[in-house]
Amino acid sequence: MDAQEIVDRIQTAFPDAEVQTEGADCNFSVNIVSSAFEGKNPLQRQRPVMDLFREEIASGALHALSITAKTPGE
Repeated sequence: MDAQEIVDRIQTAFPDAEVQTEGADCNFSVNIVSSAFEGKNPLQRQRPVMDLFREEIASGALHALSITAKTPGE
């Protein structure tokens, strides 16, 4: 899995998201800014993003995904 695939999948699920990625191979960090995170705590923000990659994490294609999810006002 590469960085662009991660960005594309997140932007499909969160169309207004601004996404930045760092990393390579199977270890990535993502910073996501989306209005979809309004009124949600950090776990409620991270869970739907992690769910997008459940199969890749289970198979080992994606070993680590660190998520920072914020609202546009943060």
